[in-house]
Amino acid sequence: MELHTLKPAIGALKHKKRIGRGQGSGKGGTATRGYNGAQSRSGYKRKIGFEGGQQPLQRRIPMYGFKCPSRIEFTPLNLSTLQVLAEKYQVSCIDHFFLIKYNVIGKNEKYKILGDGALIFKLSLAAHRCSAAALQAIQDLGGEVSILPIYE
Repeated sequence: MELHTLKPAIGALKHKKRIGRGQGSGKGGTATRGYNGAQSRSGYKRKIGFEGGQQPLQRRIPMYGFKCPSRIEFTPLNLSTLQVLAEKYQVSCIDHFFLIKYNVIGKNEKYKILGDGALIFKLSLAAHRCSAAALQAIQDLGGEVSILPIYE
């Protein structure tokens, strides 16, 4: 076998359909484009979603839902999570910078303390929001919660 004897496998190559090359080709005349209309003209580009004048699907389906542009998302932090952090790092004060340092929340995230779980230690906490149950559980142990401003 030498380079000049190499051939592709049988059926591997297929000739391109030659459109608009005369009547003898069987694809002459309109060149498979039909007789009239925008699609038969050169330079025609179909608009995305265009359905020939019929109302497009994205305009037939009703709009629904609402997203408030000024909504503030809070990352939930349960008491059980705070208890684990306090035990692991031997701290009694947990604030925004502590949570960012140990990748519990992101740099720009706001968080809310929720009352799921139980606390054993007396903790001093700083949060953007705190549920009533969590606040009660923290204060029962003699801890305190300071509320951080949301807009900084």
